[in-house]
Amino acid sequence: MVMLRPLRPHRPSPPTPPAAPAHGRPSQRAAQEEAWRIAASVADPEVPVLTIEDLGVLRSVEVAGSAVHVDITPTYSGCPAMDAIRDDLVLSLTAAGFSTVDVRLVLSPAWTTDWMSDAGRRKLEEYGIAPPTGRAAVGSGPIRLALSVRCPQCGSLDTREVSRFGSTSCKALYECRACLEPFDHFKVH
Repeated sequence: MVMLRPLRPHRPSPPTPPAAPAHGRPSQRAAQEEAWRIAASVADPEVPVLTIEDLGVLRSVEVAGSAVHVDITPTYSGCPAMDAIRDDLVLSLTAAGFSTVDVRLVLSPAWTTDWMSDAGRRKLEEYGIAPPTGRAAVGSGPIRLALSVRCPQCGSLDTREVSRFGSTSCKALYECRACLEPFDHFKVH
């Protein structure tokens, strides 16, 4: 059985594989770890070299008997990839034997590139997408500006933004003036 839940606020802690309580049964702990492993391996449909764990979209996985509850946060409100991610989570977890999969979209706190793993940033660059640099501007204080974006092809900083939006809304299209190659840059937000 698949249940889709409405959006609701959620805790702002960074994603971490949940640990079963010390007094929990080993089978429950194993189920919890297995559910996290399966959910974490789901690929992002727009950038297939990244998992939803790499992106920081996977927020929590909780197992209760044969049911699993997964919280995911979109990279931006209205992200079209969320339907595919939800379907992939349901398929993967039901194939592993979980009878009920409840995937919840959580909009608060809003996703930030700060949640992206270092491994995810490396995978982006290897794939030819410039990873986000710096940290998201949260709260008050100075706002950081990116003076240049390093070309993932040749490493040059002599690049220019061609379009604020690239192949998806969370990326911008850049051109390298050194190697003349176009590339996407994952925007910091």
